[in-house]
Amino acid sequence: MQEKNLPAIDAGYWVAIVAASMCGANAGDLAAGPLGLGHVAGLLPLTIIFLAIVSIEKMFRFSTLFYYWFAIIVLRTMATNISDFATHDMKVPFPLLTAGLIIVMGVLIFLDRFTGVKSGTAQVRQGGWGAIPTTNWNYWVVMLAAGTLGTASGDWIAENDGLDFGVYWGSALCFPIFIAALLIASLYGRMTKPWYWVAIVACRTLGTDLGDMLVTMFRTLTPTRSMGLWLSTACTATLLCAIVYVWRHNRQAPPDVL
Repeated sequence: MQEKNLPAIDAGYWVAIVAASMCGANAGDLAAGPLGLGHVAGLLPLTIIFLAIVSIEKMFRFSTLFYYWFAIIVLRTMATNISDFATHDMKVPFPLLTAGLIIVMGVLIFLDRFTGVKSGTAQVRQGGWGAIPTTNWNYWVVMLAAGTLGTASGDWIAENDGLDFGVYWGSALCFPIFIAALLIASLYGRMTKPWYWVAIVACRTLGTDLGDMLVTMFRTLTPTRSMGLWLSTACTATLLCAIVYVWRHNRQAPPDVL
């Protein structure tokens, strides 16, 4: 994507990423359930939508951060269904899926070293954030894998027989983990690529349980689960739009950081 359509990675970015994670988690369940696409059939149209977003962004001069965030939600929706297909339909054990996704992400991040893109943050403002993600093909594939890993991790924390925290306690547990991962990635890791992805996975894990928690809350107010999914998806999408609109990202950050 073009630099002018990319958000700076600051506090507002991480708030928006949490909202996008919740929205994508709900949208994935909505597509698989009430919309009747299942965990697999919806992947093709979602892929087409994602490719259309990327193509349109390159074709038109109109500048907006919503290109990026729409692409993020679509990938997150796909990741939710991929994870649910693997764990719920194919019965792949959570530890096995998690290990496989970590290996895939590690290989892709390593291979990205040979693309000529910088691997550090190269901050230009002392004490500030402001890096911009390099949205090449590797970035989007790793984002899909990170979303899948986050979905599996969130479900494992909330649903696994050995843990069985539920969505409420699962969210309460994941929140400090996400904050800790974000602080470590920022202060210790300088938000280099590997640390950036650690924070993203922690965010996706939190977003999964928060999204499911919101659906559970709406189910107490509506007669059906499908209505709860519709309301939760609409609320999280509205929340994301509000965050992106209100929180003005710094546009002077370097374009080729993460």
